[in-house]
Amino acid sequence: MSDVTEMSDDERRLAELGYKQELHRSWSGFSNFAISFSIISILAGCFTTFGQAWSNGGPVAISWGWPLISVFILIIGFTMSELVSAYPTSGGIYWWAAKLGGPAAGFFTGWLNLIGLIAVTASVAYGAANFVDIMIGLFSEDYAANWSLTRVFIIFVVILVLAAVVNIFSSHLLAVINNVSVWWHVAGAAIVILILVFVPDHHQDLGFVFTERINNSGYAAGSASGATYWFLVLPLGFLLTQYTITGFDASAHLSEETQSASNAAAKGIWRSIAYSAVGGWFLLLALLFAVQDKDAVTTGINQGLYGSDVILGQSLSTFWHATVIVISAFGQLFCATACLTSASRMGFAFSRDGAIPGSRIWAKVTERKVPANAVMGAALVAGLITLPALIEVNFGTEEAPIILPTAFYAVVSVAVIGLYLAFLIPIWLRWKMGDAFVPGSWNNGQKYKWMNLVAVAEIAIICVYFILPLYPSGWPGHKDFAWKFVNYAPILTIGSLILLAIWWQLSARKWFTGPKHTIDKAVIDAFTE
Repeated sequence: MSDVTEMSDDERRLAELGYKQELHRSWSGFSNFAISFSIISILAGCFTTFGQAWSNGGPVAISWGWPLISVFILIIGFTMSELVSAYPTSGGIYWWAAKLGGPAAGFFTGWLNLIGLIAVTASVAYGAANFVDIMIGLFSEDYAANWSLTRVFIIFVVILVLAAVVNIFSSHLLAVINNVSVWWHVAGAAIVILILVFVPDHHQDLGFVFTERINNSGYAAGSASGATYWFLVLPLGFLLTQYTITGFDASAHLSEETQSASNAAAKGIWRSIAYSAVGGWFLLLALLFAVQDKDAVTTGINQGLYGSDVILGQSLSTFWHATVIVISAFGQLFCATACLTSASRMGFAFSRDGAIPGSRIWAKVTERKVPANAVMGAALVAGLITLPALIEVNFGTEEAPIILPTAFYAVVSVAVIGLYLAFLIPIWLRWKMGDAFVPGSWNNGQKYKWMNLVAVAEIAIICVYFILPLYPSGWPGHKDFAWKFVNYAPILTIGSLILLAIWWQLSARKWFTGPKHTIDKAVIDAFTE
């Protein structure tokens, strides 16, 4: 039996929750904050999904939508900070759900969380591949002229492999990389903003940035007014914010590797959201003010280009354009690595409790105390679900192509839906539990009574919107309907939930009893005496 007196406070708390210290606890509070900040990555989401907001709402979807949605996400973050303070385990979201609502709640939450984390890894790595491709093309005209979906996909696979290698090598190295990533994002975003403020010869006025509306979605014949614009098109543009500011549950998944986790992981969640919200808004405003030709931005997006890159190209010289792309591309590489870390830790924790087929394989750790198999498994699945990105989706003709990254936005939607639905379950269960909930050192006090309800409502609404087709031709029955135009987010998420429900009823409910203890029961009993 382990000696309780030899345990650190973190190990004692983990033992109370039923687990022995298997992972290397070398992360500081700053490192814990750093991984969530790196996964949120304003240098990734703000650049890769800018076109979604531009086409679905225009500048108002960005200038007003970003701060509005950020406030709701921060409320979600506060509710999750309270939960991680009470239960600082690698299982994070699903462990909370199982503790508060029983095995079934834990089972479905865990799978939603894992699906979301793998999807966000895939989407970030694929976005990074595109920006690496753009970066190389800026230094070679011949390379840029031979663009292909296959080439981008190969870069995507290489990025996944490199991220896996870094993750497998050392947990301590990852902490160092994430610390560097924070400063890269802070300094990089500041440099990009300064470039966009001082280098362009012309800037848009306040009226354009805060009142201009655009509907390039195909809905309502392009009208930027009326019910369809305000209640369908514009909310679809909010995907920019909801996707960018996600993945902050990484602070929970890395809590078993963090010192003073009950306090540090809680602060890591809400601080990463708050700082990213402010920094991201200034970055996006800088992009909007730098627009030289709004019609050219729309045309570029229709041709399959990133709206952010089109703005850089029309407002900056080649040198400054390349500088910004390099900063963004490396920020996205940091982000992809951090995403894979979070996904692998969730896979490890869920497997430790026997919830994933082949659990013994995924729960195994190396001599360096790294779940290497879980890392490789997450990277492999991320690659597989992004295979549809190899299919060109052209809404136009050969003479006037309208090429849109439907597969990319679908994976983005899967990430948002999977992660936020996983968040919703324990947040709702904590609200139902009321004052019977035993809080940790960081908590919301009585404010949980309204915070948790607001968080649940916001998540429910955005999940409905993000399973809708992004374009009219994605609706079955539309005259131009084709499967390549379909947003396959609902197929993956709802389809997965149906399969999980069948699996639960036929098998899993008979053997999955929630989190398992990996520590001598006598040690656990010592804390209750």
